[in-house]
Amino acid sequence: MKALPIAVAALVAVSVGCAGLPPKHKPVQLIESAPLEGLEAAGGGDWPAQEWWKRYQDPTLDQLIALGGANSPTLATAHARYDSARQSVRLAAAESGAHLDASTDANRQRLSDNGLFPPQLLGFTWYNQFDLGLQASYTFDWWGKQRDAVEAAMDQAHAAQADRSAAALMLASSIADTYFGWQSDQNRLSLARDKEIAVASQGKVTAARVRAELDSADELNSADLALAAAREQIAALEGSASLRVVALAALVGRPVSELPPLTAKPVPSFPGALPDNVRIDLISRRADVTASRWRVEAAEKSLASARAEFFPDVTVNALLGLNSLDVGRLLEYGSRVPEAGAAIHLPIFDAGRLKARYGGAAAAIDSAVSSYQDAVISAARDVATQATTRAQIDAQRVQRAREVDAALRMRNSAAARVRQGLNDSRSELMATESWIEQRDAMLQLDWAALSADVALQRALGGGYESPQKLANSSSTTAAP
Repeated sequence: MKALPIAVAALVAVSVGCAGLPPKHKPVQLIESAPLEGLEAAGGGDWPAQEWWKRYQDPTLDQLIALGGANSPTLATAHARYDSARQSVRLAAAESGAHLDASTDANRQRLSDNGLFPPQLLGFTWYNQFDLGLQASYTFDWWGKQRDAVEAAMDQAHAAQADRSAAALMLASSIADTYFGWQSDQNRLSLARDKEIAVASQGKVTAARVRAELDSADELNSADLALAAAREQIAALEGSASLRVVALAALVGRPVSELPPLTAKPVPSFPGALPDNVRIDLISRRADVTASRWRVEAAEKSLASARAEFFPDVTVNALLGLNSLDVGRLLEYGSRVPEAGAAIHLPIFDAGRLKARYGGAAAAIDSAVSSYQDAVISAARDVATQATTRAQIDAQRVQRAREVDAALRMRNSAAARVRQGLNDSRSELMATESWIEQRDAMLQLDWAALSADVALQRALGGGYESPQKLANSSSTTAAP
């Protein structure tokens, strides 16, 4: 009968403590496919490999990307964020479960002459006190508050890990794009120097004709103008190549002098086909999208932990202690002071703070979902942009190849007429300049196609694949 009032009081306390409990949040529904419907792009392609840059078969590029992975400050920052997130998991786990603390104290104190127990009564003025204790406590996680907090921290660590992969991909693609830009500049420089020679030769012919009074002096001015323009293009390409070397050094985090030797070579060419299942699988192939999904998971776990705050906490404590005024008798059996107890924490007058925390956690879910949807749309836009760019460049290259062939035929025809004595060398030189210009335009398209290919490898995730199927992977509808 005595236990009945205690049980009733506990029931009332729990009811009051749970007053104002918010309803459970509905599970978030996330879109599971990228909005790529209607994209006109060639299919049948493969997903990028983890070391996708090796498809270009360039050892120098491999060395540059390896240097970047080892020395880049940007990648080091991403690693530091991941390590910090891992420590947050350990901290959240340490705050749950059982706790065991050991303590020891030694005190010397004087009794007040005017205190409750004056020294005259006790027979001494100063006394010593020694304590030795081992205290254990355990909080029951009946409502899952600590469990959800640990899982939220783990999800944040997974998101940081995916961010690290995204940073590594961005770094590798930037290095590849800059390196191939340098190669393009070198190839164009070779053509620009050939054009300079042709323009200079034509200027010599013009100068001779002016001296022979066959042409006016204005023709000589036009020749000088053309030669200056050719040399200006050389200077621009040399400057661009130098800037790309500086950019490479910054990307890999090393001085220019420590870069591997750069050797000019033709840029490779690859078809820009998309995988057949790109719309469905793109989400699991993009590290930034995966990171956004993990953050949604973490926000949901944090909301569940915030809701569990409305329920009472039950903690049990136990103390195995020793207390003595004489250190020599501290370890005797009679010095023991064991203690055991239990505590219930009821958030009765704290509902305003809990509701504010719960509202903040709910808002964090909305923000995480919006970020996820934005990441999916951005990923789709990235893929569509690069695929469309590749298709456009490929169409231009077909026509440019015809122009190059036509310019070559015109050059050969002009050379034949010069050999037959029908024309002077100016016609051949002009045809040669036109042919060089067409080849330079083709080189620019080749570089643009390769740059788009690098960007497409990045847009397709660069070989990343989500390591874990998330809780929302079965959802197919968008969040409201």
